[in-house]
Amino acid sequence: MIDLNDIALFVQVVRAGSFAEAARRFGIPANTASRRLQQLERQLGLRLLHRSTRKLTLTDSGQAFYARCADQVEALSEAAAELGEGSHSPSGKVRVAAPVDIFNWFQVDWIAEFLAAFPKVRLEFVLSDERADLVAESIDVAIRAGKVREPSLVARRLGSSGQSLVASPGYLAARQAPLSVAELSAHDCISMPEAGGRTLWRLDGPDGQVLAQVTGRFHANSANVLVKAAVAGLGIGLLPDIMIAPLLRSGQLRRVLPEFGVDGVEVNLVYLSQRQLPRSVRAFIDFVIARMRTHGLLE
Repeated sequence: MIDLNDIALFVQVVRAGSFAEAARRFGIPANTASRRLQQLERQLGLRLLHRSTRKLTLTDSGQAFYARCADQVEALSEAAAELGEGSHSPSGKVRVAAPVDIFNWFQVDWIAEFLAAFPKVRLEFVLSDERADLVAESIDVAIRAGKVREPSLVARRLGSSGQSLVASPGYLAARQAPLSVAELSAHDCISMPEAGGRTLWRLDGPDGQVLAQVTGRFHANSANVLVKAAVAGLGIGLLPDIMIAPLLRSGQLRRVLPEFGVDGVEVNLVYLSQRQLPRSVRAFIDFVIARMRTHGLLE
């Protein structure tokens, strides 16, 4: 019979990234931890880990096994902690993977509100524009744009976000607003830098996709900076709807050629399993969905 403690040890080894650290957390010698994991592999008839002198990596079987059992182990640990404290409130750490610019549109004040509502929960954000490996990086939930193709992941759709043409009222007052896509070439357009100094925008319109070759006197490789440049009146920008929504509501930006833009891509919250999801993770997921939909950040 498989010892559930060995499964819990396996989960801890994956999260810690080493036998030594996992053994320390369990209060056992490192060689004992290694021996117990080898025994678990024999009982399962599977190789779970690739071992080297530098690091441990999961095999395909190990990744699938971790995805199936990690949340159950976490749920059991959380249940024991909650019962021991005589409390049913969410507790523990929630590790979140998100894009670098998330706090340009998701307000930090909302995080303070969440932590005040759930005082036993700790949040740790891992910010990167690269797609996080939820298993290898011990991520509880990730915010992702685009389709979720991994069969081991659950996706909760937040909505979709595209790109729109916008400019400040000051810019539009100084320069006559373009009446067609072709007229964009006569305007200052702010964009990411491209070779040759000209930028090609592929715009979705009523009759399909059209191309607009534009130029301008300001370029930056940061969407956040481009948004600030548009507000400052430096030109027309093709900018993410999720970032400009509050600026459109406040009147700091106005739409230009509103029938043209870039169609939206789906934005999802993704996590490993819906069964036995820790209360802290479920509370965070519900909170994010409520805030983003209430404030109209996504369609």
